[in-house]
Amino acid sequence: MRALVQRVREARVTVDGRVTGAVGPGLLVLAGMAADDTADDRDWLVRKIVQLRIFADAAGVMNRSVQDVGGGILAVSQFTLYASTRKGNRPSYSAAAPPDIAAPAFAAFVDALGVALGRPVPTGVFGAHMEVALVNDGPVTIWLDSRGRE
Repeated sequence: MRALVQRVREARVTVDGRVTGAVGPGLLVLAGMAADDTADDRDWLVRKIVQLRIFADAAGVMNRSVQDVGGGILAVSQFTLYASTRKGNRPSYSAAAPPDIAAPAFAAFVDALGVALGRPVPTGVFGAHMEVALVNDGPVTIWLDSRGRE
């Protein structure tokens, strides 16, 4: 699993002119699934996201997690995180899980995030054309990959 995590002041996702998910201060998580991801990949990524210390403490040092600051998480499925441009300029997405695998994997990821965070995690609509709007705070953007564990 891969995730691009952005610290935000606010973020929302819109599908067909309707806001399907939004958060105030917290994280926007764009998440991509591979066909061979396991529950261990999911659990590692969830723990890392919820415990990632990228919010300022009283001294202004990034030392607090989204849990610590009571922030929200907006999760959006993003198969293009598995793009490969090795051969030419047109990306290949063959490493991304097909929808019949990715949809339930993403749903399980969102459920696990909600459990770890202690509240529901809003999302977009899997497989839909989505418009994502955000105000990146910092900016702070972190790339996570469960295979590399970094």
